[in-house]
Amino acid sequence: MKNFPVISLEKLNGEGRKDTMEKIKDACENWGFFELVNHGLPHDLMDTVESLTKEHYKKCMEQRFKELVASKGLEAVQTEVKDMDWESTFHLRHLPESNISEIPDLSDEYREVMKEFALRLEKLAEELLDLLCENLGLEKGYLKKVFYGSRGPTFGTKVANYPPCPKPDMVKGLRAHTDAGGIILLFQDDKVSGLQLLKDGQWVDVPPMRHSIVVNLGDQLEVITNGKYKSVEHRVIAQTDGTRMSIASFYNPGSDAVIYPAPELLERETGEKSQVYPKFVFEDYMNLYARLKFQDKEPRFEALKESNVKPGPIATV
Repeated sequence: MKNFPVISLEKLNGEGRKDTMEKIKDACENWGFFELVNHGLPHDLMDTVESLTKEHYKKCMEQRFKELVASKGLEAVQTEVKDMDWESTFHLRHLPESNISEIPDLSDEYREVMKEFALRLEKLAEELLDLLCENLGLEKGYLKKVFYGSRGPTFGTKVANYPPCPKPDMVKGLRAHTDAGGIILLFQDDKVSGLQLLKDGQWVDVPPMRHSIVVNLGDQLEVITNGKYKSVEHRVIAQTDGTRMSIASFYNPGSDAVIYPAPELLERETGEKSQVYPKFVFEDYMNLYARLKFQDKEPRFEALKESNVKPGPIATV
């Protein structure tokens, strides 16, 4: 099997642009995941985010997690646990409105640093969407416009820690799933591993790498590309040693955005590969996903084929 794709963006505006774009294209078509280096995010900012995240977990969340584990009897389970995950999390919303000021227990410094980090990730996500447009032969800005809805995209961050687990064969850090949304940017621990993706029927490790950003594609990009790009099943394996940090930021369509295969892509396709994905309102998909996250995605798409949503005009941003 080929190595997990690691892509540097440093040559994107020089002689290496063609090669870089080809690597992104191959990763999107064959992996649904890739790891970015030289992505423009300041390393000192990433270091500060990491240290404050780990400090916050130790100070505010570690004891709560231990109490939860004890109350559920998870350390002594003898059969596989299939209804919960070995993770400690909180969620931040950035767009359409931020909720950072409302999250309890965050220091003022942590709030400000996460706001700055989110702004830079938002910019990177939009740059990546335009690179995907270029590779797909869609006009620049097409994906951002489709995501826009009436109020702009939805953008949020899941901050997770995966503590040491005494029985990793019985409890997953995070059960296997695809991501519902658009494009996901992950800043993960560079020492403690655990993230795996399913490729060609085998679980493949996503390598921890200092100052990298792991990118993966969500279900909505699979729909918009009519299956040319696919969201890929992934999971987190709990480890017996070390706490793994995971900061995943989700750049998703607005709740009322109408999602459907790009007409320009459909026009190029002939024969059997005509439109195979439904049109739907993103919020309807999320309501379905909330109930069926850890099941196959195909039945979700099938269920929405009944929704009969007519796409409106794409917003101009």
